[in-house]
Amino acid sequence: MKEIFELRSDIEDLSQKLKLIGDSLDPASLEKEIKELEKQSASPDFWNDSDKAQKIMADLASKKDELSDYKKLENGLVDNTDMLDLVEMSEEKETDTIEEVEDSLKNLAKLATQMKLRTQLDGEYDKNNAYISINAGAGGLEATDWADMLFRMYKRYFDSIGFKYEIKDLNNEEAGGIKSATMHVTGPYAYGYLKAEKGVHRLVRISPFDSQSRRHTSFASVDVFPELDENIELDIDPSDLRIDTYRASGAGGQHVNKTDSAVRITHIPTGVVATSQAERSQIQNRQTAMNLLKSKLVQIKEEEQREKIEDIQGSYSQIAWGSQIRSYVFQPYTLVKDHRTGFEMGNVEAVMDGDIQGFIDAFLADK
Repeated sequence: MKEIFELRSDIEDLSQKLKLIGDSLDPASLEKEIKELEKQSASPDFWNDSDKAQKIMADLASKKDELSDYKKLENGLVDNTDMLDLVEMSEEKETDTIEEVEDSLKNLAKLATQMKLRTQLDGEYDKNNAYISINAGAGGLEATDWADMLFRMYKRYFDSIGFKYEIKDLNNEEAGGIKSATMHVTGPYAYGYLKAEKGVHRLVRISPFDSQSRRHTSFASVDVFPELDENIELDIDPSDLRIDTYRASGAGGQHVNKTDSAVRITHIPTGVVATSQAERSQIQNRQTAMNLLKSKLVQIKEEEQREKIEDIQGSYSQIAWGSQIRSYVFQPYTLVKDHRTGFEMGNVEAVMDGDIQGFIDAFLADK
């Protein structure tokens, strides 16, 4: 148990963090923005344009959460300061109260860290929803199984933090696992958080598919793109597009397997490809694929470096050793380590069950 002077020092540290967060967040302006959005949402014709209305409501919820967290931190520091004042005025040492303050400050410290990281998500698209794509590297069944494991890991992560997701494209491998998958992820700062996952992920384990139980190394790439407004202006010459249709083989029910409803759009000048097969109709899949293609092309335009096209389109020149951002080791020991930040976890099972927030937070803090 900490001494009272140590707890007061913790409160002072958190107060300094609160000030920095407040300078970035500007609570007064945030309150005004919330009132304006609430005023818009109360308009009789607000839901006439449902897509626009949903975006406004999502923005409103996000801003309310930010303001609520700020006030929770602010009020928590005041309450704990008052409790310590009462303890010092008491003739008896109130151990239970001191322990309560210590536990409260630990929770407030976690909240302050999350809020500080959120203030760093100030990129143009950080608040946007996202597309995340997983692609198996070379290596046959071992690689496709690893891609499937990552696919499951991200779904578990999304469930744990309240992000919603839709599978837009799923390319199964007949022998097992997946060759590729694309999900549309919706939630506050989805792109800002998920961009930490972009890169090559490496698996080391005793292969369950090897009759001699040898250790294997497998690779899969993860790409992340921000969802863009459908009305965004982007000059794409229709003659630069090749649009192919084919019979869907992934998620979507029996209907998608009976028609050539899946769509693949290729931007010929850059080689960027976007696919969708999860919607029921070819028209819907075409719109989804086009939205994803625009996201990829805008990111290329933003980076203004033609040599990065391969990274943007998800066709890594070598999904293999030396290019990985993170390693997942199952044998001869258990460890997941991010090579960019040095952050690591020994509980590989927890990571594969979606406990990856620590890696994302470390990446954002490092940036």
